[in-house]
Amino acid sequence: MAITRDIFREIETIVGSNGLSTKKEDCLVYSYDATGKSFLPEGIVFPRTPEQVSDIFKLATRHLFPIVPRGAGSGMTGGSVPVAGGLVLVTSRMNQILDIDEKNFTARVGPGVITADLHKAVEAKGLFYPPDPASSAVCTIGGNIGECAGGPRAVKYGVTRDYVLGLKAVLSSGALISTGVSTAKGVAGYDLTRLIVGSEGTLALVTEITLRLLPKPAAVKTMAVFFDQMSLAAQTVSAVMKQALIPRCVEYLDQASLALVRQRLSFSLPDRARALVILEIDGSETEVDMASRSVSKFCLQNGALAVKIAKDARETAVLWEARKALSPILYKIAPHKLNEDIVVPISKIPDMVKAIEKIQKTSGLTVVSFGHAGDGNIHCNIMYDRTDPDQAARAHQAMDDLFGHTLRLGGTITGEHGVGITKMDYLPKEIGPEELALMKGIKQVFDPENILNPGKIFL
Repeated sequence: MAITRDIFREIETIVGSNGLSTKKEDCLVYSYDATGKSFLPEGIVFPRTPEQVSDIFKLATRHLFPIVPRGAGSGMTGGSVPVAGGLVLVTSRMNQILDIDEKNFTARVGPGVITADLHKAVEAKGLFYPPDPASSAVCTIGGNIGECAGGPRAVKYGVTRDYVLGLKAVLSSGALISTGVSTAKGVAGYDLTRLIVGSEGTLALVTEITLRLLPKPAAVKTMAVFFDQMSLAAQTVSAVMKQALIPRCVEYLDQASLALVRQRLSFSLPDRARALVILEIDGSETEVDMASRSVSKFCLQNGALAVKIAKDARETAVLWEARKALSPILYKIAPHKLNEDIVVPISKIPDMVKAIEKIQKTSGLTVVSFGHAGDGNIHCNIMYDRTDPDQAARAHQAMDDLFGHTLRLGGTITGEHGVGITKMDYLPKEIGPEELALMKGIKQVFDPENILNPGKIFL
């Protein structure tokens, strides 16, 4: 149902005149996310409190118009685009770090808190929040909750869901709920917290998050390991993960990725370098020093061309900035991309690398891969021009082949980007009909009128 002027007036009484916009230019700004896909909403609302969210949801349920939750719009699968129109609800004004409890290792935050701001705030107190998505400088904790974001440190520390102790949220009916606990353990009833984490805004709007923190590691050492072929890098990654020591990050960049970031690095690369593995180790000063020497020796014995250990925080920052800049600078290769975040078992990474190389040859398109090799999460980017029908057809066939190989290797079609709208067609290839029916039933219980982020995840 379209949102009438009378309904907009009611929304304005809830949030104030500066908390609502129906201007065409504002609607356009919030019509797309990092996929570039655009659907124009009817209005944008910026609530400040859970009570305002509740009142808006009551209106939406009464008048049956869609609500699309949105953080920073950095998502890669169209999860925050308003495919059914309606009202985009932006959480940017719910951006307070409410509490950092140093004694109990917890933090309470609003959904609009920028992830990097939380990192800085807790680290200033000697604490550590491990999830570190590539977009951490702009993405929000609420968005991380919606997608169950991970990042490079997931190999050792896990993903967002592993640090969410409890939530406060609003259901589509307007009911305010609290889930989870603020303690280290808790198994009273079903785990509604984990159900909401990763639900892409289709079950509830999170208004407050209680997060688990860790002590900040005393020391961190970052190293760049270069190889003359991607397959050898993949084999070494798999071998490193069999060692007793677990690095906190194991990232890889293929030849195309390395060519893009070469100018951003502050040190020279070996002439024959065709792949880069970034390894990061943390712990006590003694542990890190010993482990870095051991890992360096191990990589060289396994065929690495060279190992460069960052000598200070500046070199470390340059290395990570180059890695995190990869996604946006891919457009130097082609105007469009299909960005897939597949995951395979760690032992299958070499097989997946071979499959990607074959897909590139078969499609005739540039396929750039990089990502969190330590947990098998590979970001595979199929570069193409979607205005060219032939390239578009080859790109989508390449995506079909990529997902087919992934599933045959026992993997999953998405590790941290979610399903959104871009992977809806592929979800039934991974999830069986009975399981999908259960999921749709859960959606029905939480949101019987289907007003929360409709048109996402399920066909």
